[in-house]
Amino acid sequence: MKRRIQLIRVSLLLFTLLLFGCTIDLSKDSSYTDSPVPESTRKIGETEINEFNSSSASSTTSNDENLVATEKDININHQNSTSNSDNKISNNTSENKVANTLSKYSAQEIEYARIWLQLGPNQDIDELYIQHINAGEPLNPNDETSANYPEDVIHLSGSRLVDGSVTYSSNGDGTINIYKVPHRWDGKYPAGKQFYIDFFINDTELVYVDTGDDEKIIKLINIMTVQ
Repeated sequence: MKRRIQLIRVSLLLFTLLLFGCTIDLSKDSSYTDSPVPESTRKIGETEINEFNSSSASSTTSNDENLVATEKDININHQNSTSNSDNKISNNTSENKVANTLSKYSAQEIEYARIWLQLGPNQDIDELYIQHINAGEPLNPNDETSANYPEDVIHLSGSRLVDGSVTYSSNGDGTINIYKVPHRWDGKYPAGKQFYIDFFINDTELVYVDTGDDEKIIKLINIMTVQ
């Protein structure tokens, strides 16, 4: 009886040891452990990460380029604005210089000089004579049949006959009416009033007066003589 009990105990002990050994093997089995991430999955993940990094880098580069382009545009606009401002300042300075250069002369003196500078037959003159002729005075004082000037006129001439002359009336708007009368009247008299009307009074020419060169204008002013 005792022998049987011992066999049963030995059998139970062996069964226990066998069961314990199986449990240990199962815990070591790879099928019961965490499975590693497949290689293909890792590659897909790495590709997505690389693409994301590449896209981010490209976006950053594009933003940097846009920023550089914007800065260039700002610099160009600033340069253009500065250039325009400089041009305006230069133009204003030039206009101020012109105004200051002629400021000590009268408007009439400047007008006479500009007209002779533009229309005078001879620019190389020693003196510039200015004669005021009132409306109603004859065009040709040597002809009793001469027609009269319908308005006040100015007669500009040099000191010599070859210098020629300019006879005009001012319209006050930068234009003048040129009367094509000669510096010296030659011909047969009496010519008759209608002759003067047709060939001189009705044949005036409207002319726009140029501003001219300041230095030349001042030179002419300095040799003017009002008769």
